[in-house]
Amino acid sequence: MAIIKTEHLSHVYSEGTPFEKVAVGDVSLEIEQGAFVGVIGHTGSGKSTLIQHFNGLLKPTSGKIMVDGKDIWAEENKKNIRNVRFQVGLVFQYPEYQLFEETVYKDIAFGPGNMGLSEEEIHTRVSEAMEFVGLKEKYAQKSPFDLSGGQKRRVAIAGVIAMRPKVLILDEPTAGLDPKGRDKILGQIREYHQQTQSTILLVSHSMEDIAKYAGKVLVMNHAGVFDYDTVERVFSRSAELTRMGLSVPQVSRVFERLSSEGLSVSQNVYTVEQAQREILRLYTQKKEGFHA
Repeated sequence: MAIIKTEHLSHVYSEGTPFEKVAVGDVSLEIEQGAFVGVIGHTGSGKSTLIQHFNGLLKPTSGKIMVDGKDIWAEENKKNIRNVRFQVGLVFQYPEYQLFEETVYKDIAFGPGNMGLSEEEIHTRVSEAMEFVGLKEKYAQKSPFDLSGGQKRRVAIAGVIAMRPKVLILDEPTAGLDPKGRDKILGQIREYHQQTQSTILLVSHSMEDIAKYAGKVLVMNHAGVFDYDTVERVFSRSAELTRMGLSVPQVSRVFERLSSEGLSVSQNVYTVEQAQREILRLYTQKKEGFHA
């Protein structure tokens, strides 16, 4: 079942002026409930505009956007567009710049508070969200502005998680973080997905991260959907992705080169873990052949 569905969705900036620009053009798409989707595309491909439609931040110029089966801009629904933002949480790039409350607790509690929940329920959700993102209880009464960059990022993500959205969209959540901080946040997002079975959309320029964490990949190109399929099928189109200014993970290029040199290796290798298994397979095969 689709949790998000678009029908001929288009969005035009500055329509009717000399600066008119089609940011998203005629996109029909279905995102399945519980999927972990990596969203990729070159700068200006339309991916950021598209995801802002999913929680009603932008209204389509034409076409429809449905969340959980409801057309969010239908006459009977558009008055309650705020409820859509409780269902579809969006974490912007550099979300720490959105922090504003005097304590970590109050910042995370802001969204649930707007949902009209009881203080007891808000407390439960704040504690749960902090645990999901790996923030210890001792940080609850600290100012978010006294935390490290990675900790601020986790506070911002926790603020969205605390609303328990059906869909969590993260726009470059690891931008500017060191490798350790990046891996920690992405690992926590994966654990959150596994525990809640919610739908995750991860926008990233890192093909390695997409290959490691996502199950499906949405590729945007020139305001439209170039492909939406499994990681394996999308990255198997490496030549086309390269022409679009994208690339497959580095480990994939290594195995493509090994194959071109005559080694009988799989070309469906996209993560370090897959590479390890493939090398071990070749080693075992060679060892058995030697003993035979």
